[in-house]
Amino acid sequence: MKNSGFLKFAGVELAALALTSGSVSAAEKAPPVSKPNIVVIVADDLGYADVLFNPRHLKEVTTPNLDQLAKESVICRQGYVTGNVCSPTRTGLMTGRYQQRLGLYTAGEAGSGVPMTEKLFPQFLKPAGYTSIQIGKWHLGPTPEWSPALRGFDEVFGFLGRGAHDYYKLDDPDDPIYRGTTPVKPSGYLTDCWGDEAVAFIERHKAQPFFLYLAFNAVHAPLQAPADEIAKFNTGNKDRNTLLAMGKRMDDAIGNVVAKLKREGVWDNTLIFFISDNGGPLAQTANNAPLRGGKHQDYEGGIRVPFLVCWPAKLKPGESQAVVSSLDILPTVLAAAGISLPTNKPLDGMNILPVLRCETEPEPRNLFWCSGSNEGWWAVRSGDWKLVGDKARIGLFDLSKDISEKNDLAKQMPEKVAELTKLHDAWLAEMSNPIKSGAKRYGMEPPPGSTPKKDKKASKKKTAKNPSVL
Repeated sequence: MKNSGFLKFAGVELAALALTSGSVSAAEKAPPVSKPNIVVIVADDLGYADVLFNPRHLKEVTTPNLDQLAKESVICRQGYVTGNVCSPTRTGLMTGRYQQRLGLYTAGEAGSGVPMTEKLFPQFLKPAGYTSIQIGKWHLGPTPEWSPALRGFDEVFGFLGRGAHDYYKLDDPDDPIYRGTTPVKPSGYLTDCWGDEAVAFIERHKAQPFFLYLAFNAVHAPLQAPADEIAKFNTGNKDRNTLLAMGKRMDDAIGNVVAKLKREGVWDNTLIFFISDNGGPLAQTANNAPLRGGKHQDYEGGIRVPFLVCWPAKLKPGESQAVVSSLDILPTVLAAAGISLPTNKPLDGMNILPVLRCETEPEPRNLFWCSGSNEGWWAVRSGDWKLVGDKARIGLFDLSKDISEKNDLAKQMPEKVAELTKLHDAWLAEMSNPIKSGAKRYGMEPPPGSTPKKDKKASKKKTAKNPSVL
């Protein structure tokens, strides 16, 4: 299907929604609309088809609360994140800018700390009267000097460290849970803790505009879930059962958050985004159907994610085929809140509300990915065309006809390969050099003073069980 800004309602595509307009005098008499509450929910390593609102989900998938949220949302079927692993994507989300502008190409680089000179999401909202909380996984700096409590969040309940955290050992002095900047020792199952904290935050701040950043570490490894939850699944694969149980527990927590918003009467004026931070890892039984590949790859399965946008007062539920990005979340929120965009460091995304309302037809857009020369992955999507680089291997795909990236057209269309490579070159020229080592992209010369790391030995062998990996 070609890109379209149309929404599907009850199986019918509508070219546009009628805009309600009144006289100037009526508008002047209308009471001012309060700023919307903002909720951004990020799942970790969630498979594209491990949610019920993906028609390709397997029968064992159980996410009823997300499915209900999807029925009240615009489902963005072509929603992307800016990286194929956790922390680079979170950098793009929190800054509204490509993480490569900061020299953060890999998880190791972004996870080591986003420069304190960068303005993050809550810092844009605070002058407009928002109270903000960060819950769960941070992964944008491993030690207290990188705390989200120092980056504009009024409240914090989460962990700083790398990508993973034990779901039961919550008193580990080497990987503490923080409330604000103070280590605490909560108890229970970690996913439940995040959901309970989100509900409590809404209770405390329901009378004022708030920003809730709920960043689950589920369903990221280690694969751990309550035994009674695991027992509800019988796929024949223990790891798959546990992964699904982790997803179900996260779904329960999200359901509790939505229910609280509704009970407190703030649901209609709450703008909610739900995404995964990257594609599901194939090695952990994630299902990204019908997409190719998964986490750590720039095929669609690594960078196209479940993507919901819900604002009951302003958005009619449906489906959109418009190409959207996690880079769009911050500028969309700023527009919704009536906050001016920054001019000193322009954002790389755009306000997608007009497209989701079908007020404007989406223009073909360019999106870029790059993991630096040491990782080797890079990609560009321009309109329906996508070029993917895996070190020296190049693939060209027409996503309007080939969402699964099965038909490589690179040899038949060298001129299109050259065109998209040039487009990626121009974008990459604007980005900073990697902060650690290597060049911006595989095959390029590293900057002076950089010591390229040796390529990792292939640990993911190409097997018949994993045909998505070339």
